[in-house]
Amino acid sequence: MLSQQLSFEGELKVLLKTGKVVLGSRSCIKMLKTGKLKMIIIASTLREDIKDDIIYLAKVSGIPFYEYAGSGWDLGTLTGRPFMVSAIGVEEEGSSKILELGRGG
Repeated sequence: MLSQQLSFEGELKVLLKTGKVVLGSRSCIKMLKTGKLKMIIIASTLREDIKDDIIYLAKVSGIPFYEYAGSGWDLGTLTGRPFMVSAIGVEEEGSSKILELGRGG
C-alpha cells in the first residue's frame, strides 16, 4: 500500500509539471460531461453525493478514476495549492504514468 501511495504522489508531481489538469469537483464534473478528461482523481474526504456523481459520470463516460486515500487538504498540499483540492481532472497526462493507477471506466 505504501509503495502505491509513493508512486501516486510521484506520478502526480510529474503530471502537474508536464501535463494538463483541472482542479475542483465543479470543473471536473463539467469536463466529465463533455468527455474531455482522461482520468479523474478524487480525495477520500469528498462529500459523498459529489463523489457518487463523479464516479457515476466517470463510469458512464468510460473514464478511469482514482480515489486518493488522503483528504482534500492533503491533495491541495500535493498540488502546491494553499487550499483544499477535492478533485483533479487529467486532461493530458504529460510524461506521468498516472493513468495506470486509474480503475473503473
